[in-house]
Amino acid sequence: MKKRSRRRGYFGDAAPEGAAPAARRSHKVAPRATAQAFVSVPGGLQAAEVLEVMSKVRHPVRLDDLVRFLDLSRRDKKPLEALLDALQSEGRVIRLRGGKWVEASQAQVITGVLSVQRSGAGFVTPDAVAEAGGEPQAVEKGRRKREGEVRSRPDIFIHPAFLGDAWHGDRVEVALQPGTQRHGAMRNPEGRILRVLERRQKELAVHVTRRTTARGVLCRPADPRLDFLLDTDVSALPEAPRPGELLLVTPQEKLDEGLWNATARVSLGLEEDAAVQERLTKLNHGIPLDFPPNVLAEAAELERHAQESPDMGGLPPLEEAKGAPSPDAVSHTSTAKRQDLRGVPFVTIDGEDARDFDDAVFVRPLAGAPEGVAWELWVAIADVSHFVFSGSRLDREARERGNSYYFPTSVEPMLPEVLSNGLCSLRPGEDRLVMAARIGFDSRGTPRTAAFFPGLIRSRGRLTYEGVQEALDHGGELLERHPFLRDAETLARLLLERRQARGSLDFDLPEAQFIVDRATGEVKDVERRVRLFAHRLIEEFMLAANEAVARFLTEKGTPFPYRVHPAPDPDRLSTLFRTLASTDLARSDVLHLKKGETPSPGRLRAIIKEAEGTPQEYLVGRLVLRSMMQARYSPEAGEHFGLASPCYCHFTSPIRRYADLLVHRALAFTLGASQGPVLAGHKLLAATDQCNARERAAAEAEREIGRRLGCLLLQERVGEVFSGVISGVTDFGFFVEFDKMPVEGMVRLTSFQDDWFEFDPDRQELIGVGTGRRFRLGQAVSVRLADVHLGRLEVNLELEGATDT
Repeated sequence: MKKRSRRRGYFGDAAPEGAAPAARRSHKVAPRATAQAFVSVPGGLQAAEVLEVMSKVRHPVRLDDLVRFLDLSRRDKKPLEALLDALQSEGRVIRLRGGKWVEASQAQVITGVLSVQRSGAGFVTPDAVAEAGGEPQAVEKGRRKREGEVRSRPDIFIHPAFLGDAWHGDRVEVALQPGTQRHGAMRNPEGRILRVLERRQKELAVHVTRRTTARGVLCRPADPRLDFLLDTDVSALPEAPRPGELLLVTPQEKLDEGLWNATARVSLGLEEDAAVQERLTKLNHGIPLDFPPNVLAEAAELERHAQESPDMGGLPPLEEAKGAPSPDAVSHTSTAKRQDLRGVPFVTIDGEDARDFDDAVFVRPLAGAPEGVAWELWVAIADVSHFVFSGSRLDREARERGNSYYFPTSVEPMLPEVLSNGLCSLRPGEDRLVMAARIGFDSRGTPRTAAFFPGLIRSRGRLTYEGVQEALDHGGELLERHPFLRDAETLARLLLERRQARGSLDFDLPEAQFIVDRATGEVKDVERRVRLFAHRLIEEFMLAANEAVARFLTEKGTPFPYRVHPAPDPDRLSTLFRTLASTDLARSDVLHLKKGETPSPGRLRAIIKEAEGTPQEYLVGRLVLRSMMQARYSPEAGEHFGLASPCYCHFTSPIRRYADLLVHRALAFTLGASQGPVLAGHKLLAATDQCNARERAAAEAEREIGRRLGCLLLQERVGEVFSGVISGVTDFGFFVEFDKMPVEGMVRLTSFQDDWFEFDPDRQELIGVGTGRRFRLGQAVSVRLADVHLGRLEVNLELEGATDT
């Protein structure tokens, strides 16, 4: 059929009066002259014509529509698509989901950091944005910044086909796809990566394969989220690497689809070494190792200055003073003046292997004090903000790191050791600058008074949790030297009781402690770390100080990073209550909710208490935990659901958490002890986003190193039988946590030859269709270790026996 001539443009623009009809386009393809002079489609159609049409359409268009708008025939479709592909390579058009095209200037383009899942899909966390314009560096005292309210965008889903050449951790530019819905509700926005703005992984850990190349050897990244090969030059290594050896390489240019050039820097060794596994984990999560020379130089200058002239905040050495003032002589109100606290018998209480002591405590009972105060808690926190100024090289590096990272055999600190283990660490017998909180409680543990000030302390002792617990249980020399520990125990129990009464949730989950031979790197064993009351004692005091600082800064209107914990996800809560309704707890009053009622922290705590000592205890604890949202830092006030606290922040660990350092700066500014600046608006949002991202990286790294060392420990025990409990149920199998070690493995449904199973998400059960066997969360089982795959971090199990099946 003859194609009809177009007399009126698609956009309603009439053809000029007397204009000659368009000549029929020939179908000969013109050659591409340069990278900018794109190939023409038949008839001489140029890139400019295509871009002009797309700019007027103002919405994504399909290829068939473009053929029609440009008055082309069907046979022109493939050449037109080739032209569009060329334009896309230049960044001038974008191909969206479903084959639609849009001019680049019309697409919504944002930037963010890519996180690739093990499934191959990715999510981009957008950079912080502000609703309104710029934000000043400082904020007037007593007034919270309201202009330019800040917001965060949801993460953007990236289909594996739309990742392009981006890798996990890269900062990328993304074109958003049109909004989509799933089951009537909006889901995560989707996008396509346009280009990599910053390649975050400058080094990669790779496995040497058995294949050699003209340049060296073919290697595969150790991180399973990186799905490509590297043609690696190994000439710089002292000896040829062996298959299976781990190398640290610098990736270079892309050679072909799925193949990159790389140069080997150093051999990491064999993967059986725990230190090698730690190095791999650090690389996988972008955890920085060595500090840059200019940062170390700045820290060294602080150390040199301190050695020449110790900074005691204007206070004289004790030898020159008449003596340290007693606690009663210290200011009872908040002040900018640095207080001499060397007469307060502070002690630090930390783990046996701790080196960075950032908090010290003292407790005393009071009789007849004003406002009904019966107990006084003193908390002194290292004054890191006195040494690390906003915008300095140390500050920029600390912000980039976000927090310290702890591993079984190593630590990557947020601050150089000169500060973290030296100038800022509250070592016994040495004068140290602090920010202090003096909090008064009544006889029921309710806070009545609070005062904050910079101070100077001299710790009376470096105590350990184990030592303090021994003193509390059996007395002895330590309690004689520090008799206030008994008062500290009494106050801590009061605070714990009050916190639990208001509904605060406690998930006393076992923490794995790996025993590693540091000389050989061999993983010897793994134990559950014992949680003592001495741990709770310090925890209660730190919680009290954090709440007191958050209340004070909120009342004064100073912007600071809150620690917020949103209420549980409604869908997960619904699953929780449906599951519990099928257990022995069904008739309990704690499960009866009014229509539209959202369970309070107290209600969830009551459910946990109701299940204690019953067969449902494990099930209830896990389900309540899984219903929880993730706590995060936010520039906006919000409740901390898990603590049942309306106002909370992190103040007590500025040596190892950047958010705490920001709170210290806000407190010093509010007291008048500092001129600022204090972050606000989008600047504060950007800082909290960075803290959240690095906190997630630390948590993910902690989980990964646990799985890696667990795999190393179990590699030599294939074939053994273990007892355990079902810790997770899915539609493809169930996870089992071993009784004698906090390590998980999986029993896959494919290992059952005599039955097939249906998954009941409400009851968290797998039900055998043929046999009626049931596997549920919390059920005791015995399993045989079938195999261990370190590269995939898999521990595969086979069922030996189960109770109540």
